[in-house]
Amino acid sequence: MRATRLLALTAAAVALLSACTSPGQSTAQATAKGPMSFFVTSVGSGKGADLGGLAGADAHCQKLAAAAGAGNKTWRAYLSVPGTLPSGGTPATPAVHARDRIGKGPWFNAKGELIARDLEHLHDGNLISRATALDERGNTIKGRGETPLEHDMLTGSRADGTAFAPHTDTSCAGWTRGGAEGSAIVGHHDRAGPTADNWSTSWNFSHQTAGCSQEALVKTGGVGRFYCFAAD
Repeated sequence: MRATRLLALTAAAVALLSACTSPGQSTAQATAKGPMSFFVTSVGSGKGADLGGLAGADAHCQKLAAAAGAGNKTWRAYLSVPGTLPSGGTPATPAVHARDRIGKGPWFNAKGELIARDLEHLHDGNLISRATALDERGNTIKGRGETPLEHDMLTGSRADGTAFAPHTDTSCAGWTRGGAEGSAIVGHHDRAGPTADNWSTSWNFSHQTAGCSQEALVKTGGVGRFYCFAAD
């Protein structure tokens, strides 16, 4: 009798835990914990998409992480930059892919919640959402339906984390342009948009900005935030 009751209680506990797990999320994923290795920047550069290039963006990640007590890791911005084609005797330059800059995972947010196990999981089935894409201090970012809307995250990337071909500006001149000209690709941290299409709900490849200035980013639905990952 006692053994039967114990089995029943165990089954009930498992059922309850399963009910608290998000669709498509395993129990192991739901309970996995780790030190912060992923965050959304609490602030942008203040100069639109001019982040001081990739080096400046990385430094911004490092500074914010250090202020939050996580400066012992090497932080990298999740940003891609297209390569250039050869021209007038100038050799081509290779593209920089966001997915190649951020290590191998796993990554956890400021509350220790699992974001992705590895690069494959990050780009196919990750756990990024408005509730989990927190800044370095553990705060949520305003999403669709909130004012002001701030869900646009600078990425310059395609859905698989790679850069675009060097035909149009998708990274505001390699994250050095903060004026009206140019454009950058952004994703939606809240996985929400005006439709249910893949582009609208993508965390890293939703649409282009209206320009590279701070005003243009705000007009599109963001303030110049981006994702930071611990590469080690």
